Amino acid sequence: MRRAIAFIAGLAAIALGSAALAGPVVRIESGQVEGETTERARMFRNIPYAAPPVGPLRWAPPAPAPAWEGVRDATQNGPSCPQPMNANGAPNVGGANGPVSEDCLQLNVFAPLAAEKAPVMVWIHGGSHTMGAGWVYDGQAFARDGVVVVTINYRLGPLGYFAHPALTRAAGPEAPLGSYGLMDQIAALEWVKRNIAAFGGDPDNVTVFGESAGGVSVLHLLATPKAKGLFHKAIVQSGLGWFPPDDLKAVEARGIAVAEKLGLPGAEASLEQLRALPAEDVAAAAVGTYSPFPDGRLLTETATQAFAAGREIDVPLIIGWNSGEDSLMGMKLADPAAAAARFPATKDPAYADEAAAGGERLARAAFTDAVFGAPARWVAREAADGAPAYLYHFSYVGGRFRPFLTTAAHAAEIQYVFEYWGRRTPESAITDEDRALAGLMHACWTAFAKTGAPACEVPWPAYAPDEDELVEFGSETGLRAGFRDAEFDAQEAVALPTLALPTN
Repeated sequence: MRRAIAFIAGLAAIALGSAALAGPVVRIESGQVEGETTERARMFRNIPYAAPPVGPLRWAPPAPAPAWEGVRDATQNGPSCPQPMNANGAPNVGGANGPVSEDCLQLNVFAPLAAEKAPVMVWIHGGSHTMGAGWVYDGQAFARDGVVVVTINYRLGPLGYFAHPALTRAAGPEAPLGSYGLMDQIAALEWVKRNIAAFGGDPDNVTVFGESAGGVSVLHLLATPKAKGLFHKAIVQSGLGWFPPDDLKAVEARGIAVAEKLGLPGAEASLEQLRALPAEDVAAAAVGTYSPFPDGRLLTETATQAFAAGREIDVPLIIGWNSGEDSLMGMKLADPAAAAARFPATKDPAYADEAAAGGERLARAAFTDAVFGAPARWVAREAADGAPAYLYHFSYVGGRFRPFLTTAAHAAEIQYVFEYWGRRTPESAITDEDRALAGLMHACWTAFAKTGAPACEVPWPAYAPDEDELVEFGSETGLRAGFRDAEFDAQEAVALPTLALPTN
């Protein structure tokens, strides 16, 4: 891996010294960048938005990106942040492959061919906060339609969401702790505010959007006072919504376990010992799950608590989920009864049909409802008394999957939102129906970025609790009322009392 990093650094040095310019050149605060032009977009890749988080900057808030002389080559993808990769070079679950480096805090810009004060969308990738990269996603269709898209990297896994007593002792009394990936996302949004006008974007019309861990991140940005004013609209795709009230001590305990796993003396490990660990070893030593959490400084409460108290950043919101989120459970459950028992709401009469169909169907329905569907409806309801919120459900199954799938898997909607089929889907596999649904969904997201309302071919009113309506994007797209309301009510009754929500 070190040879790969050195090779990338050598290419960058050669590019910076090159006098031959072939693509569009833009000056930003750190220097000039040279991109490339296609029929649909001007593209600029691998632009640093913060200093490399190495040495004393590992597990520290992001610092400003250093300036450079000359023109930086922005035509090639940068490295992904350290994460587990497939040995055969194939993309991992987060879609990333190729070189990794701790020096990964960079972003990519897809700008219209001619733009002035164009709306901006900032994409936060998914991957369980442990995998993925911004360069995986192609924003050219948005650029074609007059929107500047920015895709970002952020620190992942134990390098991105980590606490340890040594770090807490070394930090100042108000210094943010633990959620370094979230701090990176805020730094990227601050970079956008300062620099996006150079690409034709409007820093006063920014939509932040993300899927899965990216959607979780968007919800936490909405709960972070420091992020206020950095974006003006938000989209959450399969981003959960109910978060356990973990605190700094709980995450410190996981950090101690990581230190022990890497041969250090647990809670007694020093800051110097922790920062001397190879990044690839730290990334591979994950213990538990990773996500933003309240440290009492950057985040004083969970996103769920913020929405329950009405303290979220009040901006127009789209939120929704897919019909087959249970794809995250795998193809076949080893013990369906045990899986169903994890969700007490399955005992409610609302789940009688699923229970009669067997444990596998019951467990999968409960997982999708409890982790994604019911929280999405709850967030839309909590947000509805402020700026408009729009609720959706994605159930469309691509033509190429219909012989063996009946529901839309986790992340299946991304291709339709971006109107881009990805590196692993040949154009020949896409049907006319697929293209039509992608055109519709992409148009809704584009309209929302431009105006704050998803004004597209399908009528989509703002969510109102009394009406309880959402738009279903499926083989028959349209408005639905009372979608799984009994099941979602049952999930709320079980989950909400466990989340330490504020009382009014």
